[in-house]
Amino acid sequence: MPDVFRTPESRFASLKEYPFTPRYLEWEGLRMHHVDEGPRDAPVALLLHGMPTWSYLYRRMIPGLTAAGFRCVAPDYVGFGKSDKVTDDGWYSIERHSQSIAHFVRELDLCDITLVCQDWGGPIGLRQVVDMPERFVRLCIMNTWLHNPTHEYTDAIRNWNRQWHPGGLYDERQACGEVMRFQVEHVEGSTLSPEEAFAAYEAPFPDRASKAGPRRFPLSLPFDNPEGGNAVDQARCFEALRTWTRPVHFIWGTLDPIFTESWAETWSGIYPQATLDKLPASHFLQETHGEAIVERLLARIAEE
Repeated sequence: MPDVFRTPESRFASLKEYPFTPRYLEWEGLRMHHVDEGPRDAPVALLLHGMPTWSYLYRRMIPGLTAAGFRCVAPDYVGFGKSDKVTDDGWYSIERHSQSIAHFVRELDLCDITLVCQDWGGPIGLRQVVDMPERFVRLCIMNTWLHNPTHEYTDAIRNWNRQWHPGGLYDERQACGEVMRFQVEHVEGSTLSPEEAFAAYEAPFPDRASKAGPRRFPLSLPFDNPEGGNAVDQARCFEALRTWTRPVHFIWGTLDPIFTESWAETWSGIYPQATLDKLPASHFLQETHGEAIVERLLARIAEE
């Protein structure tokens, strides 16, 4: 077993708008936390986060989805949120995250799934759709991507990657909460103050060692780290999903400099059945526009 840090529950005691009962399962000796709200026999909304976030990001979406009849399941990846945190940076890869979520879906025997994914939730979640298509009924894709030979990485994401390399801005500061403080300061709509956003997204990580998981995500981008970023498998999934014929709804924050509005139009254009809704949001649109996302998604489902 690698060295593991488990964040004390006291770090989460003052979280705003997060009343959910903590639930846990094990994968390879590691404890994974998840939110599981709504009737167990209801259709599932599988809510997958990215970096440096965790299931807390979906707190404003879960009530509306459960009220509409969904069972909302939102895991924290190993290294994030209330899940165990391996302290060895080299342990983390997109393949490991993908395997842990595959185990999670099978262990809970999730079926009739609407995948809701954003940021790294795209590569990790869409992998499950390709490998277990019988479990999924629709996709909701938000501000994410799948690596493929035609994808053009923006200057914003290349600069983000550089900032996490040794000597870069985030390598030195290691403040995951700082990312979200900036978000709520610059995009209207969050119910959190900048200070509350910092505290909520810094809560899982009391020191540098506990931040190995978020530290590795920006250094796993396929243009910089093809093996750690699962570049070949991401491209496999992108091609496999070209034949997806069930509903797919794109909901996009158009102020995102990383995954742009034009990329959303290009990607959604692959699917004749796709819908594309645009919101005046940045990259973490769940944080500032959670209720609006639910409203748009439910409207699109009603039109299917």
